[in-house]
Amino acid sequence: MRTTTTRSRTRLRLAGALATVLVAAGVVTGPAAAAGEQPTLADLAQRHGRYFGSATDNPELTDEPYKALLGSEFDQITPGNGMKWYATEPQQGVFDWSKGDEIVNLARANHQKVRGHTLVWHSQLPDWLTGRDWTAAELRAVLKKHIQTEVRHYRGKVFAWDVVNEAFNEDGTYRETVFYKTLGPGYIADALRWARQADPKVKLYLNDYNIESVGPKSDAYYKLAKELKAQGVPLDGIGLQAHLALQYGYPTTLEDNLRRFSRLGLDTSLTEVDVRMYLPADEAKLATQAQWYRDLTEACLAVRRCVGITLWDYTDKYSWIPAFFDGEGAALPWDEQLAPKPAYFAIREALK
Repeated sequence: MRTTTTRSRTRLRLAGALATVLVAAGVVTGPAAAAGEQPTLADLAQRHGRYFGSATDNPELTDEPYKALLGSEFDQITPGNGMKWYATEPQQGVFDWSKGDEIVNLARANHQKVRGHTLVWHSQLPDWLTGRDWTAAELRAVLKKHIQTEVRHYRGKVFAWDVVNEAFNEDGTYRETVFYKTLGPGYIADALRWARQADPKVKLYLNDYNIESVGPKSDAYYKLAKELKAQGVPLDGIGLQAHLALQYGYPTTLEDNLRRFSRLGLDTSLTEVDVRMYLPADEAKLATQAQWYRDLTEACLAVRRCVGITLWDYTDKYSWIPAFFDGEGAALPWDEQLAPKPAYFAIREALK
C-alpha cells in the first residue's frame, strides 16, 4: 500500500466532489467541508489496518463526478468485468489487456491497490471456450496458459487474485462447470499452483457468494481450504462476496465464519458487498440496510485477518442488482445522484 502521505496529496485533488456531495447533504459545513478535510472511508479503515474499496467498470469511467468520488473515498478498486476471461482472451491465444489496464492505471494514478477478478469462473467465458468439447489434456493446457499469461501481465500491479470464483453449489457440492466436468475437482489446486508460479508474491483467494454464514456451502470451502493447506497448495485467503438481501435475513454467524477461516491461517475479505431490497426503498428499509452495513463492517474489524471490505460499486447508479433481480435495488451506500445514504454514515460509525 502507498503511504498515507501520498494518498493525502491525491485526496486534496479529488476531495472536492466528495465535499460537494456531503455539503449538499448537510453532513459537513464550513471550512472543513470546503477543504475536504473529513476523513474518507479509506482513511478510517486504514486506522484499523484495513482497506475499504469499491468495484468499478470501464463504461463508468466517463462519468467525472463518479470517477472523482471513486478516486477520493476508497483505497482499493476491483475491475467488475475487465479482467474476466471473455474480456482478456476473446480469441484463443489472443489476449486483450485494454480494459484491465485502464482500471489498473486509474488505480495507480489515485494510489489505490487493485484486486484481480477473476481467473477461473464458469460465467462470462468466451464462445471459443464454451462452444466445443475438450479433452482433459487440452483444457488443462488452455487453463494453465490463460491463468499464467494473465497473472504474469498483472504481476506487481494487483495485490490479490480471485483465482477460482463460485466453485460450489448451495448444498456444498461442486458446481458442474466445464472445468470440473473435464478436469475434476483438482482443477482448483492446479489453478492456485499455476497462479503462484506466475506471481510468487500476490495473494491467492477462492471467492464465492452465500458463504457469509456457517452452513453447507461455507463448510465446503472450509473443508477444501483445510485440505489444500495440508497438501501445501498455495492458498492465502477466502473472499466472501456478501451480496446480501433484506428479505433473507442478516448472516448472524459472519464473524464466527471469518474466525474459523483465520484459524486455518487464511486471510478473509468481504469482496463484493451490497445489500439489496424490494423497491421502493423507504425509511425503515434504509435503516435496516444501514444496520447491516454497520454489522458487517464491525464483523470484519473484529477479526484480525479480515483484511478489507469492497463494495460491488459504491452507487446505486451503477449497481448490477436491478438488471438481475426484478423489483430489487437501492443496494449501495450512495444513491443514484451520488448522495450518501444512511448506510454510508453507518459504515463511518463502525469504522470510527
